[in-house]
Amino acid sequence: MPYEQLDRHALKVKPLSARKDKVFVEKDHVPVTAQAADLSAAGQAVVTETVERIVVARQTGHSRMLTFGAHAIKNGLAPVFIKLIEEGWVTHLATNGAGIIHDWEFAYQGHSSEDVRGNVAQGQFGIWEETGFYLNLAIIVGAYRGLGYGESVGAMVQNEGLEIPSERTLLKDIEVHAKNEPLQTAAAADLLHSVRRFDLNEGWMAVPHPFKRFGLQAAAFRLGVPFTSHPMIGHDIIYVHPMNHCAAIGRAAERDFLTFANNVANLDGGVYMSIGSAVMSPMVFEKSLSMSQNLAIQRGEHIDGHFMTIVDLAESHWDWSQGEPPIDNPDYYLRYNKSFNRMGGEMRYLSADNRDFLLAVLHGLEAV
Repeated sequence: MPYEQLDRHALKVKPLSARKDKVFVEKDHVPVTAQAADLSAAGQAVVTETVERIVVARQTGHSRMLTFGAHAIKNGLAPVFIKLIEEGWVTHLATNGAGIIHDWEFAYQGHSSEDVRGNVAQGQFGIWEETGFYLNLAIIVGAYRGLGYGESVGAMVQNEGLEIPSERTLLKDIEVHAKNEPLQTAAAADLLHSVRRFDLNEGWMAVPHPFKRFGLQAAAFRLGVPFTSHPMIGHDIIYVHPMNHCAAIGRAAERDFLTFANNVANLDGGVYMSIGSAVMSPMVFEKSLSMSQNLAIQRGEHIDGHFMTIVDLAESHWDWSQGEPPIDNPDYYLRYNKSFNRMGGEMRYLSADNRDFLLAVLHGLEAV
């Protein structure tokens, strides 16, 4: 007999206007002209080398990937990210589900970052109407249209709305594709379920985003730069909303994973920067590199010329150029360093605030 499940439709979902947030993007964003705090000599050396590698990678047409945790968005760094992709220095952006949410909330209402402790105690953490409704619907519609996770959200923000197909169109799609394109059939059925369950009107659904200029996903969509999301089921607040449909998230996230891996395949001679993503970034990277290496070996090649800059706040007292430390050394448990150190190529680690690192890199590139 199937296990009993919690009924999300029974939740009391409140509007975002009832939520008190801590970060306001107009006031708290980082301008591209802001000055980075002084780094140590060793830290500045890592920045200088990263800048030099990015310049060469752009000249040779190799990937320049930037993966980051949600705090890079919460810290107001969207303008810096946007400048990096507008000027062609970065060719791929990747984050987790929380990074997607904070970026969207900034673009939609101009503020984000709720009081987790207080709202959990009140049974209200994450249970907000607009975030859960619009982000889940954007992904369900995007999966139906063959878009990735970040791409789906970026399209909604950039276009300031969603096109909702009619039930008749979706039923026809299910019938037409059932025999030869079952995945498209399933995606249409997912969307049909949402249209019926939430009584959605066909046609254009306007979703204004008055702070769109701070939307990194929208900028990436506008510029055609891949922005991929690599979520885990149940990790993010959008999973608590009844609009959530994990099958659609899986379709969109699968596309993002393979897009990410495709850019890793072009990383020999390229640059991979991982900022504050201690779990998602190394885990997705190592699988992507393994697949890319498999294909390269079949061609008689090998990926060895990738350069990786890893940035986080935790201090490391180990010289990672000597390999990984012994198991009784605390640095052994800096999982992201250990994972990237096993990936071949060259790795540099910098303990720094993400704002200082990204500003230093941007200013270094602008000075080239």
